[in-house]
Amino acid sequence: MSTRSGRETARAVPLLLPSLVLLGVFVVYPLLRTAWLGGFVQDPFGGNRRWVGLDRYGDVLTSADFRNSLWVTVRFVVLTVPTSLGLGLFLAVLANQHLPGIRIFRTIFASTIATSIAVASMMWIVMFEPTTGILTHLFEAVGLEPVDVLGNPRTALIGVSLTTTWQNLGLVFVVTLAAMQSIPPVLYESARVDGHGAVSRFIWITVPMLGPQLFFLGIVLTIGSFQAFAQVDLLTEGGPRDSTNVIVYSIVQHLPLDQGLASVEAILLFLVIGLLGLVQFRWLDRRVHYAD
Repeated sequence: MSTRSGRETARAVPLLLPSLVLLGVFVVYPLLRTAWLGGFVQDPFGGNRRWVGLDRYGDVLTSADFRNSLWVTVRFVVLTVPTSLGLGLFLAVLANQHLPGIRIFRTIFASTIATSIAVASMMWIVMFEPTTGILTHLFEAVGLEPVDVLGNPRTALIGVSLTTTWQNLGLVFVVTLAAMQSIPPVLYESARVDGHGAVSRFIWITVPMLGPQLFFLGIVLTIGSFQAFAQVDLLTEGGPRDSTNVIVYSIVQHLPLDQGLASVEAILLFLVIGLLGLVQFRWLDRRVHYAD
C-alpha cells in the first residue's frame, strides 16, 4: 500500500506543481512578506526603518485610528450586505412573474452587474449633489430641506452604502432569479392546494430553496464590502471627519510613508475576513438546505 501511495503521489506532484507555484508566488509569498513588513516602524518621512516585531501589531490594535476604521467598516458591511440581499431578492420575486414585457424589467434590474464602481460612483455623485442633484429636487418636492448627504458625517456612510448596494443589486438579482426559476412548480402547487398564501409560500418554499445561493451571495458581498475602496475614494475620500474611512482606504493612505502600519492593517483585515468567513461557514452552512 505504501508503494502504491508513493507512486500515486509521484504522479500527482507534477500535475499540482504549476498550481502550487502560482499559489506560492501570488498568495503565500505576498502574505508572508506583508506580515514581515508589519514588524517594522518608520519615521513620518518614510525613513529610519527599524524592527520592533509584534509590538507594532499591539500598537495598531490599541490605536484609535484603527478602531475607528474597523468600526466604520463593520457599519458599512451591516448597511450594505443585508440591504443588497433583501432588495435583490425582492426584485427577483417581481421579475419571476409571468407578465407581458417582464423581460424588459429583468434587463433593467440586471444592468447594474455590468456597471463599474467608477461609473456607479459618478452617477450617485450627481444624484447626491446638494444644489442640483435629483435627491435635492425630491426633498424640495415634498417640502423638506435639501441634505448634503456626502458632506455630512452622519449621512456620508449611508450615501456610500447606497452606491454599493445599487451596484450589488444586479449580481443578487441574476443569481436569485436563476435559482428561483429552477424550483419545481409542483412545490408551489402543493402548497397552494394546502391553503398556503403567497407570503407563506415565499417563506417556507422560496427562501429555503434559495438557501445555497443566498449563503454564497452573503459571503461574497461581505468580503467585497470589507474590501471596499474605490467608491469611498471617489465619493468622500474617507471624510468628512473620517466617517467613511474604511480599513482598505486607511491602508492605501498609510502605504506611501509607513509600509509597516499599512502591512499590519492588511494582515489584521485578512484575519478579520478569515474569521468571519469561518463563522459563516460553521454557523450558516448548517442551516442551508441543499436540494438533491
